Amino acid sequence: MAFTRATGKHRRPSRMSRTTANVAGVATLTTTGVIGTLASPALAAEDTSLEDTGLTKTISIGDAVAGEIDAQATAQQIAAQESAAKEHAEAEAKQRAAEQKRQAEADAKKEREARERAAREAERKRLNTFVSPIAGSHVSTSYGAGGAVWSSGTHTGIDFHAETGTVVQSVGYGTVVEAGWGGAYGNNVVIKMHDGTYTQYAHLLSVAVQAGQAVTTGQQIGISGATGNVTGSHLHFEARATADYGSDLDPLAYLRGHGVNL
Repeated sequence: MAFTRATGKHRRPSRMSRTTANVAGVATLTTTGVIGTLASPALAAEDTSLEDTGLTKTISIGDAVAGEIDAQATAQQIAAQESAAKEHAEAEAKQRAAEQKRQAEADAKKEREARERAAREAERKRLNTFVSPIAGSHVSTSYGAGGAVWSSGTHTGIDFHAETGTVVQSVGYGTVVEAGWGGAYGNNVVIKMHDGTYTQYAHLLSVAVQAGQAVTTGQQIGISGATGNVTGSHLHFEARATADYGSDLDPLAYLRGHGVNL
């Protein structure tokens, strides 16, 4: 008697039944060759999965390399920017240094020119500084005074009061053109002044300079006396336009015009 069991609507096949059925199905599929057909796509799918895995690895590696390249490019760009900035800063520094040098040279030139102007002005003042031929004296006989005592009929200079032995000084800067006996003038000194005019100092007791000698303002050139055509000790002073007699200028106006207060 065969063992049977009732099957209901809601009763599932036993595990053994399912296994048997599956085995039988597989056998059937194998026999009919269907499993081969089904297997090919499965294997293909598996291969595709492998290929996909390899491609993913390749892409990952490529991304890493690309990242490195990008990083290098960025670093190079930054380095180039830094280099350009450095070059720009150096160029600006050189430009500033050049400008400072030009400014320093300009300032030095201005300072040098100012010193030269000051020196010229000082020299001009020095050369144009005049004094009275006898310090602290006064005019005893004026220019142009008439009388038989003068050969020309008039006084061609001015007389300064001076006791014998009083120091006589050059009224300004110049060069001695005559020093010694001068006839009616007695012992005298004639000086060509730096401006081209001439001054004469007459009736000296003695002379302290010689022809060709340069003299400065206030330098002693002799001492007063009463040599030559005189009536007493004094200093006869003349100012001339040239070295020649007869080119006389008003000595008082000459000295005052050079800043001497008389």
